Amino acid sequence: MNNTGINTFKGRVELKHEITAMDCFLLRHNLQHIMKSDPHANNNGTYVIRSVYFDNIDDKVVTEKKEGFYKRDKYRVRLYDHNTEYMNLEKKSKRNDLCQKQKCRITKEEYERIRHDDIGWMEEDERDLIRELYVQMNLFQLKPITIVDYKREAFIYEYGNVRVTFDSSIKTSFRNNDLLNPDITMIDILEPNMVVLEVKYDEYLPDVIRKMLQVSDRRKNAFSKYQVSRMFG
Repeated sequence: MNNTGINTFKGRVELKHEITAMDCFLLRHNLQHIMKSDPHANNNGTYVIRSVYFDNIDDKVVTEKKEGFYKRDKYRVRLYDHNTEYMNLEKKSKRNDLCQKQKCRITKEEYERIRHDDIGWMEEDERDLIRELYVQMNLFQLKPITIVDYKREAFIYEYGNVRVTFDSSIKTSFRNNDLLNPDITMIDILEPNMVVLEVKYDEYLPDVIRKMLQVSDRRKNAFSKYQVSRMFG
């Protein structure tokens, strides 16, 4: 299991804010002149992300987020555009103000086994992250709890390894963890006319992008899709 120490943690800065759809329109117009669109996006420049998040009966993960623990980890299984042939198990870690993500491939059959509490096979798996999740599931009784869907538009900038994304149509499944079912009931969790802006970079944010992101009526509070989704169940 990988126990990343605080002194060796190689993380990125990650900022999240709610902005209006009009702000999104203006920022997109400006950013597209200096940033490239995500090469993995569809022809319309967007893609759909679906993630299922792990937590326990005591809401360990969401509580640590709410209380602002300087050291916390979050596990999820993620797929894109409902393509169940390409899925990842991801671990999102935060240490102070830096974030780090680790991931490995996982099959839909493996996820279904995890969802139905068949996890013994994970203990000796060759993938480090699978074995680590097994330990966490046994220590804290973590289970896949809630699905979150959203549409993402992403821009990238080489200098500073900058990534700017706009997430909209954010929905939650309550406590349904049937990740592979495209027809499960999902409800909107974001206020109408709002978009989540995410800015991620390594050691610095270039001035040209920093100035563009200074929109006037942006909400200053950080935004967690998983935390907000749990308000609905």
